[in-house]
Amino acid sequence: MTERKPRGVPFETWVDRQIREASERGLFDDLPGAGKPLPGQGEPQDEMWWIKRKLEEENLRFPLPGSLALRREAEDALAAAARARSETEVREIIAGINAKILDGTRKALSGPPLNLMPFDVEEVVGDWRERRPAEPAPDTPAATEPLDEPPAGTRSGWRSLFRGRRSTP
Repeated sequence: MTERKPRGVPFETWVDRQIREASERGLFDDLPGAGKPLPGQGEPQDEMWWIKRKLEEENLRFPLPGSLALRREAEDALAAAARARSETEVREIIAGINAKILDGTRKALSGPPLNLMPFDVEEVVGDWRERRPAEPAPDTPAATEPLDEPPAGTRSGWRSLFRGRRSTP
């Protein structure tokens, strides 16, 4: 339990004594962050430091004005299109962001002017194709004989049934 400050002792002196005694007892040993510099030391004072730190800890982005947020979303869409697995997926991603860009140019978004045009879908798909490694040609079996007719004398009963013929014993 914390003891009370005695009368006649200045508050600062009493606090300093409490800290010194706690330190002597080892109460400050093995604290997390011990020996590390204070975060933000040497940086200019920022009123929003705690909000920025929380956003960073939660892997969130700082809220941007509408036009800047749409520009960032367009960059993210291009990156997602580059990572897409199929041409259809690329087209869907670009169609989605183009719809948002057109909507953004029709509305008055907050922030600086948008100055963003919809992406050319065919150009993005062409870039996507160029970045992809060439797919190997499918292996085709080397057929020396036609697959329809097996060698003489080896006709199976199942094949004959499927062709509407009966096999001969």
